[in-house]
Amino acid sequence: MKKKIKKYLTVILGVFLLSLSFNLFLSPYNFAASGVSGLAIIVNRLVGINEGIFILMANIFLLLISYSILGWKKTKNSIIGSILFPIFISLTANITQYITFPDLDLIIIALLGGVIGGIGNGLIYQCDYTTGGTDILNQIMSKYCKIPISKCILYIDGMIVVLNLLTFGFTTMLYSLLVLYLLSEISNRTMLKINRNQIFFIQSKKTNRIKEYLTKECNYDVTVLNTTGVFTKSKRKTLFCAIKKRDYYAIKEGILLIDPRAFITIIRAYEQKNGNQTLQAHLKEINTRET
Repeated sequence: MKKKIKKYLTVILGVFLLSLSFNLFLSPYNFAASGVSGLAIIVNRLVGINEGIFILMANIFLLLISYSILGWKKTKNSIIGSILFPIFISLTANITQYITFPDLDLIIIALLGGVIGGIGNGLIYQCDYTTGGTDILNQIMSKYCKIPISKCILYIDGMIVVLNLLTFGFTTMLYSLLVLYLLSEISNRTMLKINRNQIFFIQSKKTNRIKEYLTKECNYDVTVLNTTGVFTKSKRKTLFCAIKKRDYYAIKEGILLIDPRAFITIIRAYEQKNGNQTLQAHLKEINTRET
């Protein structure tokens, strides 16, 4: 029950941040970057339809299409966001009467709009929900045109950017592209909870000494992988170890002191779960003794 409440609160926070980004930074400056919200800005300027009402009507229409084409399973997680987003936009529509940024450059406005909106999107996606809109169109296009979702997003958002160019001009379109990039990048980082831990893959003739260094001196768990070179066909052992960012440089230098010719590959970890329970218990015992 607590997990469900936390998930719903996260979605509500994400939608609230999206609406703030829209009403504070995107709509007032005509940054029609993507999705139904971007289209709502363009339509509002051309024919005067209220942005919140347009988004609500478009989302309901797209939800009905989604249900009839994609089914209930694909549609249900879009309902909450599709309804809440236009409601929150309407509730925060007058926020510019109290908060304005008259002295900020447009590039700063675009950065703030993209970052805040990206965090909002990421929180929603993190809970496996969406705000509907063009997310539904992306899924439908991907299903029937047999193309990746990433390309569907590019095509649909590309059309909105072209409309932006035709409506507001070249300069505004460039700022909107910056917002679009930030929305995508920040939402991905928020959704994936990218941490700053590193994964080390180590090959060395002094594998045992390095393994001892990592486990006994640095208190990290190590997995030994049996690998085979493709060209040489030689069998070797590769050490696999997840390292916290703060220990990254010290451990890398420590390994190279043991074996200057060690082959080290380092990649970033997106997320770590369910690590070695025995090691965690051992570390907890050490920390208890020290305190």
